[in-house]
Amino acid sequence: MRAIDTSTQLCAVIGNPVEHSLSPAIHNAAFASAGLNYVYVAFRVEDVRGCLMGMRALEGFRGMSVTIPHKLAVMEHLDEIDPMAQRVGSVNTIVKEGGRLIGSTTDGPGTLRAFADAGVSLEGKRVLFLGAGGAVRAVAFAMVELAGVASLTILGRTASRVESLADDLRVHSHVEIGTGPLSEGLAQTVAEHDVIINGTPTGMYPSSIDETLVTAEMLRPDQVVFDMVYRPLRTRLLQEAQQAGCRTIEGIEMLLNQAVLQFELWTGVTAPYAAMRQAVVR
Repeated sequence: MRAIDTSTQLCAVIGNPVEHSLSPAIHNAAFASAGLNYVYVAFRVEDVRGCLMGMRALEGFRGMSVTIPHKLAVMEHLDEIDPMAQRVGSVNTIVKEGGRLIGSTTDGPGTLRAFADAGVSLEGKRVLFLGAGGAVRAVAFAMVELAGVASLTILGRTASRVESLADDLRVHSHVEIGTGPLSEGLAQTVAEHDVIINGTPTGMYPSSIDETLVTAEMLRPDQVVFDMVYRPLRTRLLQEAQQAGCRTIEGIEMLLNQAVLQFELWTGVTAPYAAMRQAVVR
């Protein structure tokens, strides 16, 4: 165990629950690999205001990851919020600079980096999202604002949530936005898109590990399939996509690349991606 002293910088993830988080493994491996005097811990938090007051008060508290259910609640307690995080309506990263708390979102940009690392250009692509939750929201905004997609379609089980997200996206972009239910005509909708993204919990360990919304018969070899679920690493959806000859991107790549961006915001150092990936896979 590396030494912790009075110069050690503290970073943490807050959430409720937080016991399942892989962030401590990822970031501590990164700090060790980069030789930085930082440490990363996990805190279960109910009192968000009190937590952020503590962050202000502790001189060595440098950065924070924010997970469910606090991504919205932290926003009113920050001094500055990145414009994209404001549009998304949530913050997953906080940096303390000179006593000021600055919030941003790395979920969307991290996902774009995962596509780039896989050699996939999103320019001019027709993208289909299954689900309309918080992670989909963050990635959808990044895609319409930064990736140059041609169109974006959102299918979900809760019509009000789907339409609310679509309306927000239309306000901030000129990209064609389509919507619909998740239960009807899925095969036809899948066939009309270039990139398929699962943002639902379907396929997640342990409750639905053998399930998938999209099967090999619905897919073409020229399509790209990305699953936000990262437990297991190769979900049933990704197995079906591989069988159909599609290019696939694992959910772990989103997890890692958003953490890479957090690390770089906190430290100003290029993140040791290989060490971070090894830690999370292990």
